[in-house]
Amino acid sequence: MELHNLKPAEGSTKKEKRIGRGQGSGHGGTSTRGHKGAKSRSGYKSKRSFQGGQMPLQRTVPKFGFRNVNRVEYKGVNLSSLQLLAEQSSLTIIDFQTLQDAGFAGKNDKVKILGKGELNLKLNVTAHAFSKSAKEAIEKLEGTTEIL
Repeated sequence: MELHNLKPAEGSTKKEKRIGRGQGSGHGGTSTRGHKGAKSRSGYKSKRSFQGGQMPLQRTVPKFGFRNVNRVEYKGVNLSSLQLLAEQSSLTIIDFQTLQDAGFAGKNDKVKILGKGELNLKLNVTAHAFSKSAKEAIEKLEGTTEIL
């Protein structure tokens, strides 16, 4: 066996269907497209949303809601999470990089510190935003809050 005499196995390949090459081929005349109509013509391409003339779904269902383009989405981190993080890694300064390394936020997220839970340690926290209760709780223990 050599490259020049390789052949596919017997019965594994079929002949190409040659369409529109006269009546003798069995695929002449309408060339397997049926009779008349848009689908039989050249250049026919169906629209992805076309539902056979029925009113399409995107026109039946009404528009809904409003999306504010200026909205800023924050990842919320509670005081209880900060307490746990500070206890585990014995940190007093918690910044965005620390929260990112701990898995509380991604690199493109903005972080807001929320007031749920208790805080017993004096912490210096840097984040994009603070809730009023979280800010009070941190500053009550003589910690500092800094907005990025």
